[in-house]
Amino acid sequence: VPLFKTVYAPVKQLVAAFSPDSETGFKKVVLVEDVQRGMVIGFLTREFTIERGAGPEAMIAVYVPTNHLYLGDIGVYPREQAFFPDISVEEGIRIFLTGGMSLPGRIKEVEK
Repeated sequence: VPLFKTVYAPVKQLVAAFSPDSETGFKKVVLVEDVQRGMVIGFLTREFTIERGAGPEAMIAVYVPTNHLYLGDIGVYPREQAFFPDISVEEGIRIFLTGGMSLPGRIKEVEK
């Protein structure tokens, strides 16, 4: 039973993340320049600030699916590295499910 409770809550959160009506789910599709992987596409999951002695720094947490949608990596990036394309969360999910084949031919930034 303890193992069930440990697994159930995160799985429930992940399922809720894919619901378009969820306030705790994926907020937006985001493109971020990753030093090791180049430009990555993922889902904004959280905006927050960190304090490392030089004033507050705006950061974002990005979920990058790696296998289907339920497995992935979490990247934490400075907010100013984010590019928010004109792609809805639903379209972003479709992009991952099709292995990138449904990416539009042209992508515009909708906010900075």
